[in-house]
Amino acid sequence: MSHIVMRNVRKTYQMGTNTITALDGVSIEINAGEFVVVLGPSGSGKTTLLNVLGGLESPNSGDVIVDGENIAGLQNGKLTAYRRHSVGFIFQFFNLLPTLTALENVGLSAEMSKNGSYPPHDILERVGLDDRLDHYPGQLSGGQQQRVAVARALAKKPALVLADEPTGSLDVQTGIDVLQVMRNLNRETGQSFVVVTHNSAIAQIADRVIRLGSGKVHTVIENPTPFEPDEVEW
Repeated sequence: MSHIVMRNVRKTYQMGTNTITALDGVSIEINAGEFVVVLGPSGSGKTTLLNVLGGLESPNSGDVIVDGENIAGLQNGKLTAYRRHSVGFIFQFFNLLPTLTALENVGLSAEMSKNGSYPPHDILERVGLDDRLDHYPGQLSGGQQQRVAVARALAKKPALVLADEPTGSLDVQTGIDVLQVMRNLNRETGQSFVVVTHNSAIAQIADRVIRLGSGKVHTVIENPTPFEPDEVEW
């Protein structure tokens, strides 16, 4: 489980002569084991926030403290180790290796972990794909590919799971099914989940909702009684 504190994080990009501010003094706290949804429109800074939390990008200034260590100050080697062993990534477009089966895609992730791992077969069974182990990504539906991506992210037992629009390319029912898998695993394993989305309905299943706009935190909402995904009005 990961406890995260971001303090006054600022991230800018240079576009020719223009400076684009993606994060403008963001300060948030995410408790260990929480299921957090970061909500905001396109361009609000939510994907940049996820990338900074995952060590894919470094902030221009500010602190990103994960379990007492400021990852904003880590050198490349330690940052790579952090991404490899402590973070699981779930992307909107799956990013599965097309020449590997579902079992091999998940197994490759599991092999990279120093924290131990879930058996690939077991974690694929947990996401309802025990009958698709030997199928390649091209032989799977979009929802099945996203389930493989969820299994791949979780197989190495990361303390922190980051999901970028995980239902964005799925139909409504398949998206609900994928969110239910993620929510169940969050509760059972105690892993921290941070999900970024523009879909306000997803916020109803979260323990905490962080609303971003123009790179700033607008509101942080505690949700003492989260809904189950299949109870939400989609």
